Amino acid sequence: MNRTFVFTTLLATLLLAGCKPQVDGTGPAEKAGRAIDDAGAKVAGKVQEQVEKADAVAAQARENAKEATAQASRNLDRATEAVGKKVEQAGEKIQQAAH
Repeated sequence: MNRTFVFTTLLATLLLAGCKPQVDGTGPAEKAGRAIDDAGAKVAGKVQEQVEKADAVAAQARENAKEATAQASRNLDRATEAVGKKVEQAGEKIQQAAH
Protein backbone atom coordinates (compact mmCIF):
# COMPACT_ATOMS: atom_id res chain seq x y z
CA MET A 1 0.00 0.00 0.00
CA ASN A 2 0.94 3.55 -0.51
CA ARG A 3 2.35 5.29 2.58
CA THR A 4 0.36 8.43 1.90
CA PHE A 5 -2.88 6.44 1.72
CA VAL A 6 -2.15 4.68 5.01
CA PHE A 7 -1.22 7.96 6.71
CA THR A 8 -4.33 9.71 5.36
CA THR A 9 -6.57 6.85 6.44
CA LEU A 10 -5.04 6.76 9.92
CA LEU A 11 -5.39 10.55 10.27
CA ALA A 12 -9.02 10.48 9.10
CA THR A 13 -9.80 7.67 11.57
CA LEU A 14 -8.27 9.63 14.45
CA LEU A 15 -10.14 12.80 13.51
CA LEU A 16 -13.45 10.98 13.23
CA ALA A 17 -12.87 9.25 16.56
CA GLY A 18 -12.37 12.64 18.21
CA CYS A 19 -15.63 14.05 16.83
CA LYS A 20 -18.03 11.28 17.79
CA PRO A 21 -20.08 11.63 20.98
CA GLN A 22 -18.60 10.37 24.20
CA VAL A 23 -20.29 7.92 26.57
CA ASP A 24 -22.43 10.68 28.09
CA GLY A 25 -23.75 11.64 24.63
CA THR A 26 -21.93 14.95 24.31
CA GLY A 27 -19.29 15.63 21.71
CA PRO A 28 -16.32 17.97 21.94
CA ALA A 29 -18.13 20.86 20.22
CA GLU A 30 -21.06 20.59 22.60
CA LYS A 31 -18.75 20.50 25.60
CA ALA A 32 -16.86 23.53 24.30
CA GLY A 33 -20.14 25.37 23.71
CA ARG A 34 -21.33 24.55 27.20
CA ALA A 35 -18.03 25.77 28.67
CA ILE A 36 -18.33 29.03 26.72
CA ASP A 37 -21.93 29.49 27.90
CA ASP A 38 -20.94 28.80 31.51
CA ALA A 39 -18.05 31.26 31.32
CA GLY A 40 -20.32 33.91 29.80
CA ALA A 41 -22.91 33.43 32.55
CA LYS A 42 -20.21 33.66 35.20
CA VAL A 43 -18.83 36.90 33.73
CA ALA A 44 -22.34 38.36 33.43
CA GLY A 45 -22.99 37.55 37.08
CA LYS A 46 -19.76 39.23 38.18
CA VAL A 47 -20.53 42.31 36.07
CA GLN A 48 -24.02 42.52 37.60
CA GLU A 49 -22.54 42.33 41.10
CA GLN A 50 -20.18 45.20 40.31
CA VAL A 51 -23.01 47.28 38.82
CA GLU A 52 -25.08 46.74 41.97
CA LYS A 53 -22.14 47.77 44.16
CA ALA A 54 -21.58 50.90 42.05
CA ASP A 55 -25.29 51.77 42.31
CA ALA A 56 -25.15 51.44 46.09
CA VAL A 57 -22.07 53.67 46.28
CA ALA A 58 -23.73 56.26 44.02
CA ALA A 59 -26.90 56.24 46.15
CA GLN A 60 -24.83 56.74 49.31
CA ALA A 61 -22.91 59.58 47.65
CA ARG A 62 -26.20 61.29 46.70
CA GLU A 63 -27.44 60.95 50.28
CA ASN A 64 -24.16 62.33 51.64
CA ALA A 65 -24.36 65.26 49.22
CA LYS A 66 -27.90 66.06 50.41
CA GLU A 67 -26.77 66.00 54.03
CA ALA A 68 -23.71 68.12 53.28
CA THR A 69 -25.83 70.67 51.40
CA ALA A 70 -28.30 70.90 54.27
CA GLN A 71 -25.47 71.33 56.79
CA ALA A 72 -23.83 74.01 54.63
CA SER A 73 -27.14 75.84 54.42
CA ARG A 74 -27.52 75.76 58.22
CA ASN A 75 -23.96 76.99 58.66
CA LEU A 76 -24.54 79.82 56.19
CA ASP A 77 -27.71 80.84 58.04
CA ARG A 78 -25.79 80.93 61.33
CA ALA A 79 -22.94 82.92 59.78
CA THR A 80 -25.39 85.38 58.23
CA GLU A 81 -27.13 85.80 61.57
CA ALA A 82 -23.80 86.35 63.36
CA VAL A 83 -22.70 88.95 60.79
CA GLY A 84 -26.08 90.67 61.09
CA LYS A 85 -25.68 90.89 64.89
CA LYS A 86 -22.16 92.32 64.53
CA VAL A 87 -23.39 94.93 62.04
CA GLU A 88 -26.24 95.82 64.36
CA GLN A 89 -23.85 96.15 67.32
CA ALA A 90 -21.52 98.32 65.25
CA GLY A 91 -24.46 100.52 64.24
CA GLU A 92 -25.47 100.94 67.90
CA LYS A 93 -21.92 101.90 68.85
CA ILE A 94 -21.82 104.45 66.06
CA GLN A 95 -25.14 105.94 67.26
CA GLN A 96 -23.92 106.06 70.86
CA ALA A 97 -20.74 107.77 69.81
CA ALA A 98 -22.71 110.34 67.85
CA HIS A 99 -24.79 111.37 70.88
